[in-house]
Amino acid sequence: MTRFVRFHSVLGVLLACLAAGCGGAGGDGPARQFLSLGTAPPGGAFFVVGSALAEVMNEHGSAYGWNVTAEATSGSQENIRRLDSGEIDLAVSNAAITYFAVRGAEGWDKAYPVRSVMTLAPNVALFITDAGSRVKSIADLRGQRVGVGPAGAGFEFFVQPLLAAHGLTYDDFTPLNATQTGAVDMLADGSAAAVFIGGAVPTASITQAAASQDIYFVPFDPEVREKLIADYPFFRPATIPANTYRGQTEPFEGMDVGSMHLITSAGADEELIYNVTRTLWENRAAVVEKHAAGRAINESNVVRETGTEFHPGAIRFYREIGIWQE
Repeated sequence: MTRFVRFHSVLGVLLACLAAGCGGAGGDGPARQFLSLGTAPPGGAFFVVGSALAEVMNEHGSAYGWNVTAEATSGSQENIRRLDSGEIDLAVSNAAITYFAVRGAEGWDKAYPVRSVMTLAPNVALFITDAGSRVKSIADLRGQRVGVGPAGAGFEFFVQPLLAAHGLTYDDFTPLNATQTGAVDMLADGSAAAVFIGGAVPTASITQAAASQDIYFVPFDPEVREKLIADYPFFRPATIPANTYRGQTEPFEGMDVGSMHLITSAGADEELIYNVTRTLWENRAAVVEKHAAGRAINESNVVRETGTEFHPGAIRFYREIGIWQE
């Protein structure tokens, strides 16, 4: 009986150690921590940048035992809801969509308790069309078939105000839903006269469109653009430098229609978010190696206010390195 009890005692200790993630002969390894990071559909910058963040966390977060998986989702709206339900731990989102979600405004069913971890790259989006199209201004979208983003991604939170300022609504044309990759296909085969796409510059979908056909960047009315920037905290001026895309020989005066930012649940563990923030900040050069949007992880941008409160764990780290503005 004594041997039987002793055997089960030892077995219990071993099982407990395995459950706790005990590592190596010394038993001092970190507990394995599985984290999910919501991104967006493939084809846009959110998917690529979110995947880059997850890879850097895995490569440089071994001290925390992280195993981070970047999940393709339908985009910001799904990410915010899944953070709230606890299905994912981190996500990238458009700041305009998060802005309305945390306030329970513009169709959201409640105020969603999410917090910002870091402000990332501008989401520079615009309408593009075939260079031979009759669409030369946003007003010319009337009566056309127009791609307005993936269903459920939340593009309407910035597309509708943008259109309204130019005197249009979705009722003035036939709105089409598709991923960014799908939008490029619709433009190429003529099933859409124009599509609204973009993200961190350069955006893979625009690069793809420009490589397969001659495209035209539909300009914003300059006065309307200035009014939008004044009226909404998530709109900001953004210039696409000349020669960013094939055939684009002049700078394009566009807009950041809501910067990408890394978000989490308001109830996320403070130490976890502190360590996530620290890891991405200290290894921002590694993010840049995977996507140029990593350059946005800098002193002036990463703590930039977009209308969503920052998580206490992130604030603690930014205070420590002296870049947090009280």
